[in-house]
Amino acid sequence: MPVDPATLCVLANPGSGRASRDATAIDKAMAVFGPDVPLRRLTEGQTFADAVKVALADGFTTIVAAGGDGTVTGIAQALLGTQAHLAILPLGTFNFVSRGLGLSEDPEAAARAILAGHPHRISVGTVNDQLFLNNVSLGLYPRILSEREAMYARYGRFRVLAYWTVLATILRAQRTPSFRIETEDGTRALRTPLIFIARSAYQLERFGLSGADIISDDRFAVFVARTGTRWHLMKVAFHLARKRLVPGTDVELFSAHRMTIHTAKRRPRVAFDGEKRKMLAPLQFEILPDALSIIIPDDGDRVTP
Repeated sequence: MPVDPATLCVLANPGSGRASRDATAIDKAMAVFGPDVPLRRLTEGQTFADAVKVALADGFTTIVAAGGDGTVTGIAQALLGTQAHLAILPLGTFNFVSRGLGLSEDPEAAARAILAGHPHRISVGTVNDQLFLNNVSLGLYPRILSEREAMYARYGRFRVLAYWTVLATILRAQRTPSFRIETEDGTRALRTPLIFIARSAYQLERFGLSGADIISDDRFAVFVARTGTRWHLMKVAFHLARKRLVPGTDVELFSAHRMTIHTAKRRPRVAFDGEKRKMLAPLQFEILPDALSIIIPDDGDRVTP
């Protein structure tokens, strides 16, 4: 059954990737939604939780996240524990969540797919009760994000800058951090420059990583980078860019349904779905089965990645 426009409320993050570069993108989508669908932009100091709470109190049952993966994750977090649905209007830089669902990055086509779509419940991952839809990273990647934000602020949001900051951060890397990981299969102590915990099969495929079957089984796909010299890390980054990671040489892969990661730092920096935050260790990872209702496109509107 198609989505009723009367149930829709669009929440926009003005700072998201393409939305900030193309001011007409959201206007094109709103023209498809129609004049009765409200557009609400986050104001200074307002959180996604605040905006979603107001929208639900006003009677809307489908909240459209207009922005990038960070916007989607923030609104999805606010919708946990409710019966409302999440829809995605991709206006970010990478849009991994929407691309994994088969949504077009054209705003008009995406809006039409939302109206013709249907709700579907999905399982989500959490770290210290923070929802994530794509991945969580520890080690180098949170530092890479800091470098990326500085480059974006100086030069604008371009994908080539995202890849450049990976190399720049690796070149400045110093000592390799240590971790202790507890899962239902036991405990392992290790030193690694990067731990990558995935929940998106699309993102794994995009970067040439195996583990889609793990995601389908409602488990975390956990990638641990092999430790080594800067040159080794450069080779790993190069293999990743060419989608030719070598299992057992570049990374080790294991899976878990629940996981606790102990770190040397009391409040390690954690990256999730393109955002970053300092979290209190140990870090508790959990799968929440069928916890989020999301609008997915019908087969005729689905775009092949």
